Amino acid sequence: MPEGDSVFRLAARLRREVAGRSIVEGELRSGPAAGTSLAGWTIAEFETHGKHLVTQLSPGWALHTHLLMQGSWSITAPGRRLPASVAARARVRAQLDDERTLWGIDMPIVELMREADVAGALAFLGPDPLRPDWDAAEAVARLEQRPERTVVAALLDQRNLAGLGNLWVNELSFLSGVHPFDPIGSVDAAALVARAARVLRLSATVPGMYQVTTGDARRGRSHWVAGRAGKPCLRCGTSVRVRAEVVDDPERRRTWWCPRCQPSSQ
Repeated sequence: MPEGDSVFRLAARLRREVAGRSIVEGELRSGPAAGTSLAGWTIAEFETHGKHLVTQLSPGWALHTHLLMQGSWSITAPGRRLPASVAARARVRAQLDDERTLWGIDMPIVELMREADVAGALAFLGPDPLRPDWDAAEAVARLEQRPERTVVAALLDQRNLAGLGNLWVNELSFLSGVHPFDPIGSVDAAALVARAARVLRLSATVPGMYQVTTGDARRGRSHWVAGRAGKPCLRCGTSVRVRAEVVDDPERRRTWWCPRCQPSSQ
């Protein structure tokens, strides 16, 4: 699943490629505003809040999208088309004034709204380390409101801190020496939040460091625990453990940890 750094990098790419372009033809193909023509609007800017992308459309409108597990954005060159199997899953089509076409593919959330309404629509999200309005103290306060929740559940809750997905939550727990199923109230939440901000910014902005948590970008060496069930810990050699996710339980995603480097305090 794309995490906050993924969407931040996506916004940067789209900004370079299509910001400032006018839409000459196109439409929304999903969501409450399905069928709405996009012709005549200009793509003004892209901004993110956690895993959410907002495309600002002049004059005064915005398109809110979320990729979830399967969504993506693609740009086709003049005269080129999407493969038929992909085109059937297109949810947004915007032919630009340079004859390229921007496509939103397989996105489960497509919402058109007034630009002035965006802040209210995303007000449920917690602070985002990749935004200029990042508030570390607020993120800590939200995490501490329910001290009994497990570390992984509290960090995955986008209402506490926006942008962390399963990979980052598992890697942060390792980097902090925290057992993922200890209560969040038993750990130093301020230190955890500070580290989360550092790693997300590094991943989002430094070339070659996208989602590299070990400092080693080589295949099989880039993560401490995520995806390494049964393999030796890269720090101590102990076998990495995994607990399977529970269907329909957002607080029980697949979780990896090293029992030696992350001893439980309970």
